[in-house]
Amino acid sequence: MALVDAHYNFIAVDVGAYGRNSDGGIFMHSKLGNRLDQKKLNVPPSTALPGTTNVVPYVILGDEAFPLKEYLMRPYPGKQLHDNSRRIYNYRHCRGRRVVENTFGILTQKFRLYNRRIQAKPENADNIILATCVLHNFIKTHDGKQVYNRIDQSRSVNHNSDAITLQNVPLHGGNASQQAFQVRETFKDFFNSEA
Repeated sequence: MALVDAHYNFIAVDVGAYGRNSDGGIFMHSKLGNRLDQKKLNVPPSTALPGTTNVVPYVILGDEAFPLKEYLMRPYPGKQLHDNSRRIYNYRHCRGRRVVENTFGILTQKFRLYNRRIQAKPENADNIILATCVLHNFIKTHDGKQVYNRIDQSRSVNHNSDAITLQNVPLHGGNASQQAFQVRETFKDFFNSEA
């Protein structure tokens, strides 16, 4: 389970879950999910959306497998897409999640060991995965500018990011709250507004 930023950097990595489990289940029992739920990850305070006075928390984008939380937005389910504004929200949500897919694509291209089964003891495999994520950030910052410019030619990417320390974060669950639904509605309204 990994959290990436808009510049293709890994900012949190939680290794050790079995791949056969669902992403939502892994997240609910992960150290990352626990830290997010307890507000222990130094997430910036809520802020107004550009051009509005609507204050919302910073959020993470996840797919349908993840729970809806105040800090974790997921798309509207297909059966709730009865109006165009929700389709627009889902489209913009999907575009944001594309950065995550690209980050993992870059990682697997740079470190070809991900193209096959990792032949290592589980504890060594965990360290290999963490090491490749750290190296990914290092290479991107110091050597990989061309790769990232090709992926994101439509906008300027800052390659001089601050040093990021990856740490294994120290369980989690729950149903969506009214506040989580309201945060998603606020983003939906913003994505459909003039702003």
